Amino acid sequence: MAKKYKLKTHKSTAKRFKVTGTGKVMRTKGGKSHLRRRTSKRTKAKLDRMLTVSKSDSKRVKTLAPYLRRYKSNPPS
Repeated sequence: MAKKYKLKTHKSTAKRFKVTGTGKVMRTKGGKSHLRRRTSKRTKAKLDRMLTVSKSDSKRVKTLAPYLRRYKSNPPS
């Protein structure tokens, strides 16, 4: 019997993306760290929203972080 290998998670992908209960991959917007004094309050409020990732990009995210959905609620000890 062939040995099955564990896949390594791309850590920055795991930190940047979340998977919903239905399996959609969500992301946050960038541009929130600095140089925000001149932007309007409305624009800053819009940066807080989570956006859905497109189908082609979500496939890439799931390849980079294969265990993203499985261990979010119950991480292994």
